[in-house]
Amino acid sequence: MSQPGPRVVALGGGHGLAASLRAVRRYAGEVTAIVSVADDGGSSGRLREALGIAAPGDLRRCLVALAGDEHSRWARAFEHRFEAGELEGHALGNLVIAGLAGSEGDFRAALDECERLLGTVGRVLPATSTPVVLKAEAAGGSVEGQVAVAASDRISAVSLVPPDPEPPPEAVEAIAGADQVVVGPGSLFTSVLAVLTVPGLRRALTETRARTVYVCNLRPQPPETTDFDGAAHVEALHAHGFTPDVVVCDPAWLPPGDMAAPRVERSVGRADGIAHDPARLAEALRELID
Repeated sequence: MSQPGPRVVALGGGHGLAASLRAVRRYAGEVTAIVSVADDGGSSGRLREALGIAAPGDLRRCLVALAGDEHSRWARAFEHRFEAGELEGHALGNLVIAGLAGSEGDFRAALDECERLLGTVGRVLPATSTPVVLKAEAAGGSVEGQVAVAASDRISAVSLVPPDPEPPPEAVEAIAGADQVVVGPGSLFTSVLAVLTVPGLRRALTETRARTVYVCNLRPQPPETTDFDGAAHVEALHAHGFTPDVVVCDPAWLPPGDMAAPRVERSVGRADGIAHDPARLAEALRELID
């Protein structure tokens, strides 16, 4: 559903992208989330292995973040996690996405129906049309799988298997028509770069006329980004073919360092520094609309 305001595309995965979406929806007229589907752990990993579908967990989080009413029965139900029996560990929303994908015979149609159920204020798209495996070169050598990559240190590069998965055409079109593109926050190698290493998306980001904004994390995530400052995050993005037009960082929580990109310093963290405050982040991002 569109309303007056800028067209904003947000890319990433996990809780970080959901935080960006809660901010973006406050000022955008049109919102599109492009979400990593490389997760192979927990409920997502079990469903992926059993059914051969793209990982649904991060998609579920983003659907709820864009729900017309995040406190509605459906939104609460999507986040409900079973605590016993054969379903232990599964989030209901993951099962709904998987069930709809099976009954509809189309993963995108399943997400469309979830958007209808939740009354979302934007679109949620997978970063790739098919399942992918995240691969990394790290201190101990090559590792495969998001869980294994997240447990690695001194990561020098990440890539996908297969190396050239196709993104949904709607994702490429959304980036081309955006007024602003927001990347992050989130796990640098396992969420953010898991999306940016999709060749079609990276090419679209290079060609878009929209201002690209990287929202820096509030703290390192050991062992993946131990001792990283903001500059190290930007350096890793650049090494993978993406340099943002501007970086939003909160120096109260993570030192910016000597960044190779313009930066805007704002107090965007919650009081506990654990996550971004949606209202504060929305204001910082709104100021960066061309």
